[in-house]
Amino acid sequence: MTAFESQSDTSRIIRGALQFAHPRYWLTWFGILLIWLISLLPMPVTAFFGRGLGVILYRVAGRRLHIVRTNLELCFPELDSDQIEALMKAHFKVLGQAALTIGINMFASLRRLQGLVTMRDRHYYDQVIADGRPVILLAPHFVAMEIAGLVLSSERPMFSMYQTIRNPLIDFLVRRGRSRFGGIMVERKADMRKVVKMMRTGVPFYYLPDQDPGSGDKVFASFFGIQTAVTPGFSRFARLSKAVVVPCFTKMLPQGRGYEVIFLPPLEGFPTKDPVEDARRMNEAIEQGIREMPEQYFWVHRRFKSRPEGEESLY
Repeated sequence: MTAFESQSDTSRIIRGALQFAHPRYWLTWFGILLIWLISLLPMPVTAFFGRGLGVILYRVAGRRLHIVRTNLELCFPELDSDQIEALMKAHFKVLGQAALTIGINMFASLRRLQGLVTMRDRHYYDQVIADGRPVILLAPHFVAMEIAGLVLSSERPMFSMYQTIRNPLIDFLVRRGRSRFGGIMVERKADMRKVVKMMRTGVPFYYLPDQDPGSGDKVFASFFGIQTAVTPGFSRFARLSKAVVVPCFTKMLPQGRGYEVIFLPPLEGFPTKDPVEDARRMNEAIEQGIREMPEQYFWVHRRFKSRPEGEESLY
C-alpha cells in the first residue's frame, strides 16, 4: 500500500467516525477508548486480568449461569456435578479473557496478530486454494472465533456474514475492525446470490454456522445426541458453489501465549442431497473441535432454544 493510499484510508476512517460526534455517543466512545487502551497491554497481562474478570462474571451471571450449566449437562452427561462446575468456571475465565481482548480484534496491527497466531494443519486449507476450488471455512462460535478470519483475510480477500448491531457507532467500529485487512462483510439479510457469486470466483467464505436460527428456515440434526436446529443455508451454499468445506477452529492459548488456528480435513462427500444429513455432518465436525477445548465454546448461547414440534424448552 502506498503512502497516499494509507492516508486516504485513514481519512476515510476519520470521516466515518466524525459522524458519531453527537453527545449521545460519548459514553460509547469512552468505552471504546478503554477497550483500545487495554488492547495495548501485553497478552499475558490481559489474560491474567481477564481470568479475574471471568471469576466475577461467574458469580454475577444469573440466568446465563443456568444456560451454561444446562448446555454442559446436556452435552456431557458423562461428567458429574463437580466436573460440570469446574468446566463452567473455566468457561467464564476464558470469557473474561475474550472480553478484554476485544480491542485486539478491533485495533491490533496485522504484524502483532501474525505474531500471536500459530496454525496447525494449515495444508488442508492451502491445498484447496492451490487447486482453485471454492472453499468454506467452517468456523464455529469459540471465544476467539474472529482471529483466524482476520489473519487469513490479509492473504486474500475473504468474506463473512454479520448481523447489524443496533448501536450505529459500535456497528461501524466492528465492521471496520473485521474488514481492515481485506475482509468483506455481508449482511445476513443480503441477496444470497451475491454470496454464491463471490464463492464461485474463488473468494473464501468464513462461515459461522452454529447459532440457533430462531423463527427462520431450519432443520433438526443431532448435536451431542440432541436434536438441534440448524439453518440449511450452509448446505445450500456449498452445493450451489461446489465448495470444499474445511473446519477451522481458533483456540485461545493459556497464559496469554496467543492463539492457535486449527484446520481439520475437508468434509468428504459433502454436501449431499439431504440437508439433515449435511447438518449432522457439520455438527459432528463442530463436536470434534469442542472436545479438544470444551471450555472455549460459546456455551452462554442458548444453542438448544428451538425445539422440534411438541418438545418443551430445555431451559
